[in-house]
Amino acid sequence: MPRSEPAAVSPVKRDSLKPLLEDLERDEKLDAVIGRGGLMKPLSGGVYRVSQAMLEDLASCRYGTHASNLGAALARELADRYGVDNCPAFIADPVVVDEMIPEARISGIKGLERRSIFHALNQKSTARAAAESLGQSYEVVNLIVAHMGGGISVGAHRRGRVVDVNNALDGEGPFSPERSGTVPAGQLLDLVEAGTPLADIRRLLTGNGGLASLSGSKDFRKLAEDCDKGSEEAVTLYKALVLQISQEICRHGATLEGQVDGIVLTGGLANSTRLVGDIIRKIEFLGKVIVIPGEREMQSLAENANAAVQGKREIREYS
Repeated sequence: MPRSEPAAVSPVKRDSLKPLLEDLERDEKLDAVIGRGGLMKPLSGGVYRVSQAMLEDLASCRYGTHASNLGAALARELADRYGVDNCPAFIADPVVVDEMIPEARISGIKGLERRSIFHALNQKSTARAAAESLGQSYEVVNLIVAHMGGGISVGAHRRGRVVDVNNALDGEGPFSPERSGTVPAGQLLDLVEAGTPLADIRRLLTGNGGLASLSGSKDFRKLAEDCDKGSEEAVTLYKALVLQISQEICRHGATLEGQVDGIVLTGGLANSTRLVGDIIRKIEFLGKVIVIPGEREMQSLAENANAAVQGKREIREYS
């Protein structure tokens, strides 16, 4: 689970909201407010009403500490202050969305279950967009979605549910610009036995792992530049990144039993035509590849809130 302290709200961002909030105080009122979902109990994807139970779980950090824990409280405060009477506050598709099938939870150690922690908001949003591009609804297609950013998560979406996905935070799947991904367990224990502080090991898994550890920089653009300059080490690291992402995608061909309607490449790294092209060459035998670069978190939140207000998406209750 995340162990970083909540980030302070930037004064610049606060100031940038002033014109909007002043307009709301004078004229129009908000019909609904939606915020990022934080670390709560595992739940199915969808739109959830902010409840007292949710706020208590997030405030107490019962399930982990992260800046996103502030999202629901901020949504509730803005709804109360600037909304219409009884203005609803929502969250949608938080990182703890858990729709995994039972067999996907099993690890090789009894009592040590695999966890579903991933980029659910962007994965669900791009999966819906991809399904629409195929002329289908999200609830009837099978997709493999690879979110490639500071962390990398790859999920198997079967008819609207993410039935398996790597825990991109705690150390599963491909390495990324700042996360280690799956590492050799025995050698990790060697670090512990050698006296490496646990806090340092945790930072290697999340924050200082991946490219940060292997090349000294979290910036993928720096790796690409070094490749262009002919660095053999950079070329090998780049090939390893392409290989591991491609392998993680391909393993979900088995999860979906070969019934793959499309493969979605998304996230910030999907802006690299070079990276995308090299991954496509390794995975295109599985099915149609759809590239939706960047992150759609804000767009997805707006779409979810709008659909909920219009009655097009179920409003779920957190208890």
